[in-house]
Amino acid sequence: MTIAEQPLGVIFDMDGVLIDSYDAHLKTWQICCERHGRSCTEAEFLAGFGRTSREVIRETWQNPPSDEDIAKFDAEKEQLYRDLVAASFPCMPGARELIQSLYDLGIPMAIGSSGPPKNVELTIAQLNIRQQITTVITGADVERGKPHPDVFLKCAQGLGLPAEHCIVLEDAPVGVDAALAAGSWCLGIVSRGRTVDQLQRAHHRVLHDLTAVTPALLRRIVSGEFL
Repeated sequence: MTIAEQPLGVIFDMDGVLIDSYDAHLKTWQICCERHGRSCTEAEFLAGFGRTSREVIRETWQNPPSDEDIAKFDAEKEQLYRDLVAASFPCMPGARELIQSLYDLGIPMAIGSSGPPKNVELTIAQLNIRQQITTVITGADVERGKPHPDVFLKCAQGLGLPAEHCIVLEDAPVGVDAALAAGSWCLGIVSRGRTVDQLQRAHHRVLHDLTAVTPALLRRIVSGEFL
């Protein structure tokens, strides 16, 4: 079997891969924390970027609020985020083009994100990729977020493929760890706020965005060419 004939599934993280959401997420964290008498530095934001907000709050805030109050805070923050993004959608360069080229080749794709379902749905609608993406797994679909592998294992299951036949495109260190824990391959996208060193465990790293990514490159990574 040639490389081109081997089964392949592609799993996209969302934030920092399909959407340049850094500014919007930072702004909403800071606004909502200030409303609730807390502060949020950019360094604190970066430390939790890529994880579910409920996990960040429970694990890092001193005297974290109740689960009910966390849910209210989260709902407020995510609605503000969606309002900002809907007003001016920051698409990552190359995202639409890569997804269309994979779709044209019949390669199944999924989104595996720590974000809430409404955020993921907004991105899918703005990118107009509902037809191309067959499986969507969000932070609401798993009990354990990244770096646990649950999101990506569910994506692979939805694609009908073993995790080892899937490649995950990720910009967050916890996402890279989750992909490797699932047994999948991983391509690191060095988005804003990230460094090459942070993604060193990925099987290959691409700077800034998806413009340099092709179906052929993804197949080469899964073939082990970059080991």
